[in-house]
Formats: sequence, structure tokens, C-alpha cells
Amino acid sequence: MSAAVIALLLGGAGIAIGATPAQAAETKFNVKCVPPAGGGDPVQGETTAKVSAPASAKVGDEVDVSWETVKPASNNTDLMDIPQDSVQPTGWITVGGGGGELKVVGEKKNPPIPKKAPMQMSTMKGKLKLTKAGKITLTPGKYDVAVTFSFGTFVTKCAPTGDVGVGATIDVAAGTSGGTTNGGTTNGGATNGGATNGGATNGGATNGGATSGGSGGQTDFPGKPVEVAFDCGPVVPGGIKTPVTINAKKNGGSYDLTVKTAKGAMASPMALPAGALKPSMNIKLGGADTGMVKVSGPANAEPIPDKAPVSLSDMTGTYKPGKTGKVTLSPDQLTIDVTMAPGATPINVPCKAASSGVSLELDTTAQAGGSGSPSTTGSTSASGGLAETGAEDEGGIKALALVAGTVILLGGAVFTFTPWRRLRGTR
Repeated sequence: MSAAVIALLLGGAGIAIGATPAQAAETKFNVKCVPPAGGGDPVQGETTAKVSAPASAKVGDEVDVSWETVKPASNNTDLMDIPQDSVQPTGWITVGGGGGELKVVGEKKNPPIPKKAPMQMSTMKGKLKLTKAGKITLTPGKYDVAVTFSFGTFVTKCAPTGDVGVGATIDVAAGTSGGTTNGGTTNGGATNGGATNGGATNGGATNGGATSGGSGGQTDFPGKPVEVAFDCGPVVPGGIKTPVTINAKKNGGSYDLTVKTAKGAMASPMALPAGALKPSMNIKLGGADTGMVKVSGPANAEPIPDKAPVSLSDMTGTYKPGKTGKVTLSPDQLTIDVTMAPGATPINVPCKAASSGVSLELDTTAQAGGSGSPSTTGSTSASGGLAETGAEDEGGIKALALVAGTVILLGGAVFTFTPWRRLRGTR
């Protein structure tokens, strides 16, 4: 899958008249890289970038620009191996002399990257429309590195911490009127196909939110991860934080939803049996539609050994629009049913979303029998007919509090269940 439009345009031909062969130059600059939640502390390092562009061209030309990361600022973390063809970089190049910023995107193409090994990223590419005569400088700047696993996409954001040298210069001569537009992209980078089709940019982890478009037969609508702070009351002092992503797939007039949280970021401090953890979540509707959609996931199928990574399963449900228009979907209350032994009664752990955000926006068409009910603060399901998440009663918390020393992980957060006699003293 190509991550940028590579060909130069001239009335449909593949070469822009007047552009000389590309020239490339390396530049080194310091950056601060902020990993996703659960990925560790920010890292300071030095990046070496090679920016390539034609040495000269003329006004009206549309030229290829590329950014090769010769040396990344940091290595992979020690949390997990990165699979093949899962890393997609996106960079922004400052265009001096012509103004603006050029977005360049790389293919999702890389060899397997073991823990602590140097990151390897594909060359980022984009196209620049030349609209002004003179010298145009190209200076690399901030960049994002999106890594896609089977359970979701996570983004590390890097930005310069000091001055950055010019990577390439284009000598732009005056040209004839009209130039080679032909539907090209002006100073906007790769938008015609490129990495917007399925990668981490189309509503994924980079380049803002996710809107459905609603045309051209599109059926898959990926959401963007949003950091959610969950308040689980006295059971989990300080609450938990994890990125949550809502993805949708059109199914007739409805949408099949899949909700993902951060996975396996920490090791379990004790053994947990098969069927111990069963998650569910309320998805809050906004914009044209209101109410809650219930999604739920299966319990863990296999026992979880002591010190092994712990993950919550993906949660699924169905949203049947009750209104026509733009509808936002945001993570709301998370509930985990905990079963400590086969046949035991599940203990309900409710965690309200103390802070959240919009993960996905859809252009919807109202369906008979769809949602549209008023948004509630409880666990009401606006559509989908899934089971309720369970009561947020004190009895559930009391029962849970009796399970001393049990720890459940959600991404980079740890639930610690305290004996009830300790909780009782806080009331």
C-alpha cells in the first residue's frame, strides 16, 4: 500500500517539465519523543534526516519531496517486539520562501523490530506545488510514528527541541501561467490515496479525528485513540488511564462497533483463571444523535500466568442510527466482571469515564427503531440490544473489596483491590 502519491503530474503524464534531478542532504537535530500511554517516559534524542527534492524547477511544477530517517531518535521499548510492516511514519516539512508546511507520509513497511532494537521507518514522501519564484528551503520538523498491532494503533509524537538545519533547497524559476495543476495537491502533502486508505492517518492515530465521509461505498470507519481517565471509586485510588479506540463497519443501515483498549503493557502479579475478566463499555452518542450504545467483549479464554501480560478483549456491539446527520461516538463507563474461580459469582467493577473525548464521527441516516433516546448517566443502551453493564451498587464494591491482593491490568494501569476492612475506615 502506497503511503504517498509518488508520480509527478503533467496532464496525466509521469514527469514534470523543468525539474532537474533530485538532490539530497542530511541534517541532524534534537527531538523529544512522547510515547503513547503505557509506553514509558518521554525520550530525548538526535534524529538524522535526509531530505530529497529537485535542485531546480519552475513555478507551476509539482515536485516530489522525500524524508528518509537515517538515524532515529530512539530504539524500540523493552515492552514488546514490533511486527513486520506495522510502522508508519508521518512528518511535516517547513517550506521556507514559499510559506506553509508540507506533510509527507511513509508506507507501512518495516522488518520485524525486536525489543530495544533501533526503530526502522520507511521513507516519507509527498508532493509540493511550486507557486512562487525564488529559493524554496525544506526543513524537517515534527514527526509521528504510528505502530499498528492486532489490538490497535499507537502513536509516538516527536518534535524538535532546538534549531533544525535546512534539508534541501529548490531554485524555482518563473514559469508559464497555469502550470501543471491537473487536480494536484497544493502544499498539503499526500492526500490522493496514499496513507489515508487504511493506515494510521485516516482517522487513526494521527492527523486528527475520524469522520466517515459517507460516500463512495466506504464501509470501514477507523476511529482515533483518545485518552480516557476512568474513576473506579475507592476500589482503585486515583483511577486508571488508557487510550480507547472506537472503530465502525457499516452493516446495512447500522454500524458494527469494535472498541479497543491498550493491551499487555504490564505483567500480572498473580495467576488468573480462564474466564476471569469480562469487559463491557458504554459508548456515548453526541451531535445529531443521543443516548448510549453498549459494547461487550468475551472473557479471557486461557489462564493468565503470574507476571504474564494482561489484556482486556476487544468489545463489540451495534449502533443503529436514530437521527440523520453527524454523530460523534465517545467512550463512557467501563465495567469489568471479575470471576476469581470457575463457577463463582462474577463481581461487577464499574469505572466511570471522568474524562474522555470523541474517537469517531459518522455521517448517519436515521433507521426505523434506531436510537435517539436522551443521553443518560447510567448504563442505558440506546441501541444494539446488548445486556446492561450491571449496577453500580455498593454491594458490588463491597464484594470486590473482599478479594484481597487481586490485581487486574488495563494497558498501563493497575487495579488494586483493597480488603473491605481497609475501605470501611475511609467512609
